[in-house]
Amino acid sequence: MITDYEWPLWINAKRICGIDEAGRGPLAGPVVAAAVVFPRRFRPDGTVLELLNDSKQLTAGERNMLAPAIKKAAACWAISVVEHDIIDNINILQATMLAMNDAVMSLPTIPELLLVDGNRFKTELSIPFQTIVKGDSKVFSIAAASVLAKTHRDELMVTYGAQYPHYGFERHAGYATKAHIEAIRQYGRCPIHRLSFKLRQLGEKP
Repeated sequence: MITDYEWPLWINAKRICGIDEAGRGPLAGPVVAAAVVFPRRFRPDGTVLELLNDSKQLTAGERNMLAPAIKKAAACWAISVVEHDIIDNINILQATMLAMNDAVMSLPTIPELLLVDGNRFKTELSIPFQTIVKGDSKVFSIAAASVLAKTHRDELMVTYGAQYPHYGFERHAGYATKAHIEAIRQYGRCPIHRLSFKLRQLGEKP
């Protein structure tokens, strides 16, 4: 259940930005971050956005229904993609921070406060921020960012699934499922695999 976490914060901040990512854990593909700003004192009452929750608690159909509604209702939103090769070069944590910061910088209007899912955030932006553990299930704007990041990344992985049909990216989005690991064992890694992510199942050492 999403709370009214933002309401007290709107007293001093007109533009509050929720930030979340998708794709930190997969063996392949990019990490994607989204930033979402709703109008001040926005409430989803009477709209499909009443269903909004952590994207992991929603079905694919619910996420795909919510994503356009979020984009329509938001004052502004942005999505940033950091590809697998950059993840390999700077590590997944730094790549996630890069994606989150890029999403904020892509907004047409600078927010006054950032609400970030999780317990870690690094930025050189001169914008106050709060990290919120399980924020995607507590804070409306973070939940919205979670849905936008997840749906955008899933769309990318469907495209990669058609490009590299042996791996089933359209089904598991690059996560370490049994079928995915078996495909790597049989065919090796494809160009979008993260080479820095090692698999004990294949005898690889970190």
